[in-house]
Amino acid sequence: MSILGNRVLRREDPKFLTVGGTYVDDLALPGSVHVTFVRSSMAHARIVSVDSTNVQAMPGVIAVYTNDDLGLAKFPTVMGMTNEAMAPSMLASGTVRYVGEPIAAIVAESREIAEDALEQVVVEYDPLNVVIDPVRARTDEDLLFPDAGTNTSFSLDFGGDETLFDDCDVVVELELVNQRVAPCPLEVRSAAAHMSEDGRLEFNSSTQAPHGVRDALATFLGLEPDQVHVVTPDVGGGFGAKAAVYPEDIVVGWCALKLGRSVRWTETRSESMLGLGHGRAQVQHVRIGGTREGVVQAYRIEVLQDSGAYAGFGTVLPFMTRVMTSGPYKIPKAECASVSVVTNSTPTTAYRGAGRPEATAAIERIMDVFAREIEMDPAELRRRNLIGKDDFPYTTPVETLYDVGDYHRALDLALEVAGYDELRAEQARRRAAGDVRQLGIGLSCYVEITNGLPDGEFGAVEVRPDGKVIVRTGTSPHGQGHVTAWSMLVAEQLGVAIEDIEVVHGDTDIVPRGAGTMGSRSLQIGGAAVNQAAVDVVEKAKDLAAGLLEADREDIVLNKAKGNFHVVGTPAVSRSWAELAAAAAKDGNPLFAEVDLASPGPTFPFGTHISVVEVDTETGKVNLLRHIAVDDAGRIISPLLAEGQVHGGIAQGVAQALLEEVVYDLEGNPLTSTLADYSFISAAELPSYETRFTETPTPVNALGAKGIGESGTIGSTPAVHNAVCDAVAHLGVRHIDMPTTPIRVWNAINDAATGDGSAKGGR
Repeated sequence: MSILGNRVLRREDPKFLTVGGTYVDDLALPGSVHVTFVRSSMAHARIVSVDSTNVQAMPGVIAVYTNDDLGLAKFPTVMGMTNEAMAPSMLASGTVRYVGEPIAAIVAESREIAEDALEQVVVEYDPLNVVIDPVRARTDEDLLFPDAGTNTSFSLDFGGDETLFDDCDVVVELELVNQRVAPCPLEVRSAAAHMSEDGRLEFNSSTQAPHGVRDALATFLGLEPDQVHVVTPDVGGGFGAKAAVYPEDIVVGWCALKLGRSVRWTETRSESMLGLGHGRAQVQHVRIGGTREGVVQAYRIEVLQDSGAYAGFGTVLPFMTRVMTSGPYKIPKAECASVSVVTNSTPTTAYRGAGRPEATAAIERIMDVFAREIEMDPAELRRRNLIGKDDFPYTTPVETLYDVGDYHRALDLALEVAGYDELRAEQARRRAAGDVRQLGIGLSCYVEITNGLPDGEFGAVEVRPDGKVIVRTGTSPHGQGHVTAWSMLVAEQLGVAIEDIEVVHGDTDIVPRGAGTMGSRSLQIGGAAVNQAAVDVVEKAKDLAAGLLEADREDIVLNKAKGNFHVVGTPAVSRSWAELAAAAAKDGNPLFAEVDLASPGPTFPFGTHISVVEVDTETGKVNLLRHIAVDDAGRIISPLLAEGQVHGGIAQGVAQALLEEVVYDLEGNPLTSTLADYSFISAAELPSYETRFTETPTPVNALGAKGIGESGTIGSTPAVHNAVCDAVAHLGVRHIDMPTTPIRVWNAINDAATGDGSAKGGR
């Protein structure tokens, strides 16, 4: 019986549930000094002076460094596509552009001394006009980078067909705000560095991509990659934001080189809310057209992306939005164009879904608006326009090639699990009775891209003379369960006990290469690499067994149930993995295989989510009653891990729909810089999810697996959003922007009652 597809308990959990994990800040580094950063209290200003005279005289303070002291290059453009004039320096140089931007680094003998020293640094500013709204930023009225001559950091100008909607009977349009959110991993950013006895830089980092950190440190500090050793211990969440390398990381490494001492840094939660890259932050103008019979004929989305203060990775995320423009629908004509602009706010970066949730949010919201316009049930509208299972592989109007899918099956299963007809009947009853608590039902049919920037991945499998197996992987987990999944794959191929498998990751000396963990890529490329390495080890073992058993290699078979090799028809005479590995080691050739698996391309998971909410029309309060998730990620290797990923994704998606939003005042001061101000979802706001999986294996990889790490977030947000809007649609409310907080819902209801049915509700 195969171990794959079974509910194998997570191998990672006993440690976390007993002694706990070991994070960067837990590491013992005797004699280490501490770095803190002087951060800007102004959103936009020239730096007149930085006076650290009082700090230099404080006992225990070792040094204060500004950007001029570092002498380091600016960050490069993103994939060569962003405006190089808008790249950040390591520490602010000349001008600060957002509250929280690091200006100077203080190194002290203890964290307490370093924190006290921060209060003694005096920064004199010359204030400049602040630009927070990306719509205003696009006008170039006030420039963040005068030398650039524009606030536009990146653009994608596709389409522009003026006849796109000419044949449509009905055309509706909508402006949406996909609000800025903070990733909020439980472990904030942290780094530690020291010089080893052989002169190498040893660096510990809370990161999703240890090899990326190694290469960045080498590049900026003038070292060769083999002169940098990065070790990533346990990582307490990342959600995409920790895939990036931040200026603070480079400064910590520079200080270790400069001082020849162990140096460490861990930010506070407030620093994390201001410095760790934010997500989403799009203003979308969408337009859809079709027939009164519900056939969608044309769709256009125009994206205004808020880059934040610098042109980082968030600047190019509209590229991923464009890739998924038309969602799961067979729309003949579709276009996407985008403009990214800089504002005086925290730079944006990848956040769980990274451009794809934004695409789904746009098309799923406008599908509901279109359905209401033509007086058609939103589920029926979707059914009529979904791509058919016989249409795959399917190329969309923006030339994205979908691999395989059965979108109708996912929709039908979700409707069945939800009891959709009964829900609509209950909704009609409440509306007719004028109940205070109205029911809302929201749908979201989604398709997304995983491993969308297709990198390869490293995997290696070695059988030791004691019969134990060590697996090395270039992926770097932070909660996903790679140790369990990779162990399952190797156990399946080798026929060894899962307890006899050790998975090693996050150490650039032990694992020579790796792209890391992001973009829901791990199983379909990292797992596939490990799987292939295991297959290759089996083939090598057959060669060894043939020699030891004095038989033809083609007659050698692996008995996976017993974990040994024998000649066909002669199971009594066999050789175990331990015996073969011992023989290989004796010959000086370990029983080992490594694979650098090139990516054959992305995959496209899909599904349907349905949310049921109750809205108190007197207060605007929203309660999420049910959430049904039907997801298809190809072949499911580990149902337990897949469910865990969907559960976490739904929580974050619901949070964006109902609660989360990073807010600035007009002067660029953050109003949500702590978890007391930033609404952070808890189990109290979430029901028990109703999850189901369909399996449509992809031909893209040998496992047939697609990614699932971000599907829950992509499917859930528009389902909840649509449910809230649906609950009050009969009251004349056309749309409410996220997050659908009580005040926004209440304002929308009251605005509709006074005749302004297009109102979106105030803050």
